[in-house]
Amino acid sequence: MRTRCVPELPEILAYLDALQPRIIGKRLESLRIPGPFVVRTFEPPIEEILGRRVLQTRRLGKRIVLEFDGELFLVIHLMIAGRLRWADAGGDTPKKPVASKIALATFRFESGTLTLTEAGSKKRASLHVVRSAAELSRHDPGGMDPLTCSLADFAATLRRENHTLKRSLTDPRQFSGIGNAYSDEILHAARLSPLLLTRRMSDAQVAALHGAARRTLEHWMHALRRQFAGRFPGPGEITAFRPDFVVHGRFEMACPTCGAAVQRIRYADNETNYCPRCQTGGRVLADRSLSRLLKDDWPRTLQEE
Repeated sequence: MRTRCVPELPEILAYLDALQPRIIGKRLESLRIPGPFVVRTFEPPIEEILGRRVLQTRRLGKRIVLEFDGELFLVIHLMIAGRLRWADAGGDTPKKPVASKIALATFRFESGTLTLTEAGSKKRASLHVVRSAAELSRHDPGGMDPLTCSLADFAATLRRENHTLKRSLTDPRQFSGIGNAYSDEILHAARLSPLLLTRRMSDAQVAALHGAARRTLEHWMHALRRQFAGRFPGPGEITAFRPDFVVHGRFEMACPTCGAAVQRIRYADNETNYCPRCQTGGRVLADRSLSRLLKDDWPRTLQEE
């Protein structure tokens, strides 16, 4: 069974690319919050963003931030199953309405309506409203941007603590926006084991990982930009399981590089996929007893990302 994953850096940027031409400079005319649990802050009240215009959007780790005039910020954390939908104002083609049971919040702008949805019974997606950039910074886990950091800074962050590569890459306090899916793809591209300890890595391995992280994320950023060119991502299109992935979500399927069967390690709510021939010298690590031994050196639960 596939584990569900939080949308990561390429998917968050895809949403931002789609939102920017639709809501920047537009006034929020109304909002509807069917269930109060999704709003996690009380001061300022979320109603304070009504009537204000969106000045800009940005990414904060795996969170989407809408900045309104008056230095108010709406922080959207999609978590595992949260997704965004858009409907243009006064569109000629009627669209199927979002089912009320999955609609957590609806924001009607001059240009259209943005809806935050979440499938499933566990409601983990959240909204925070904060006043000032200083307050906003408290929602930043502090991880380094893997797209812009230098090799030296990348190496220093990676070796700051001695953990498995899987944990280090997915720790939002170390690297921004990388989760379960893209860590698998990055590690395969670097030809490195997910269980390799960071302080045992050679300089050449660190350089390979740094390059693989940037190439992998940039590849998928551009791929999603092409896929959603001129349109908003539709239902089911923001997913952690893409047919062109090399190893993630491909357990027991052939590695497209060498043909070996992709393996996996499962522990708690997390799973990693890897190719034993490309990454672990032919050794199969996918064993439940091994996973139990990892204990605290496996990625944190999805709820904590």
